[in-house]
Amino acid sequence: MTKVMDQTPLHDWHANHGGRMVDFAGWSMPVQYGSIVDEHHATRRAVGLFDISHMGRLRFDGADAGAFLDSLLTRRVDNLKVGQVRYSLMTADDGGILDDVLVYRLDDRYMLVVNASNREKIVAWLNKHLSDAGDVQLTDETFDTAMIAVQGPKAVELAAELLDSDPGEMKYYNVGKANVSLPGGESVPALVSRTGYTGEDGVELIVPNAAAVPLWQELLSRGESRGATPVGLGARDTLRLEAAMPLYGHELNEQITPQQAGLDFAVHLSVKSEDRERNFPGAAAMRELKDGPPLPCRVGLVAEGRRAPREGCAIVADGVTVGEVTSGTHSPTLEKPIAMAYVPAELSATGTQVTVDLRGKELPAVVVELPFYERGK
Repeated sequence: MTKVMDQTPLHDWHANHGGRMVDFAGWSMPVQYGSIVDEHHATRRAVGLFDISHMGRLRFDGADAGAFLDSLLTRRVDNLKVGQVRYSLMTADDGGILDDVLVYRLDDRYMLVVNASNREKIVAWLNKHLSDAGDVQLTDETFDTAMIAVQGPKAVELAAELLDSDPGEMKYYNVGKANVSLPGGESVPALVSRTGYTGEDGVELIVPNAAAVPLWQELLSRGESRGATPVGLGARDTLRLEAAMPLYGHELNEQITPQQAGLDFAVHLSVKSEDRERNFPGAAAMRELKDGPPLPCRVGLVAEGRRAPREGCAIVADGVTVGEVTSGTHSPTLEKPIAMAYVPAELSATGTQVTVDLRGKELPAVVVELPFYERGK
């Protein structure tokens, strides 16, 4: 029996406004409305609106919630201050990545934003450890709320028009509570964060389901003069790839460790100020790996010509297959083929020449520093 796809509160709007709907992690999501390149450029130059309601939103209440999350995450979060957001990872006992997540610290709770493809797996992992957690209550709020990302150089000023607080005064990787104004004078509570997955500035708005369509339409209406446009998964992927942001199922999986992925900054094996080791799942394995032989690592590639390397393409050096492309595209911003891949550590230096096997065609490529694109550069 075929499983019915989940739908976000904005699903019908997408379907009725030209969204080409596809199955993404069990959700019916728009991959594009018109041109992926146009949606990409609109986000880099003006404002892109993204329905990210498929992302898992897990709420944690109770006096021990912070300690519970700290015991399972690679990055320390028990010292988060109210209003802070922190990127972290959940790893298995062998150090493989279960998911990359965002941890929100609010005045009355914590929240975890997880990848749609991993939500059920992560909920099961959390429930497995809850029996020893003390005073912690876990609630999956994914289907109770909508999440909209407003991204681009004009995103913050657009969002500010609808909020009773200025998101421009909020630091990057922070979250706060606000009220958002809807047509007709209605006001609803919202969570406002500044993280992003495009390489651009912007905000994310989490609101009750009933407010999703009015908010989306009001953002588009007010943003029309600024060049605002809805953006699907296609351009979301090209944007994050230019910014070298890893995607679970591509650059990240249970066979890859954080160190291989270049995410050492998100791993705290010890708390030096307290002279103690941290013992989250996978910590012991990562300590052993530090003293072992170097493993293949994530790199950026720029290929010659116009043809873009694609996921699964072999990386060849001296006639030998040495790695594999995890994501690739023709960069709309840089106007060149780019890719991320895993190669042996000895081939990871900037400037190393390799070949990408694209369906039997050899594409010369060079290892480059990540990210490919940085805002303001």
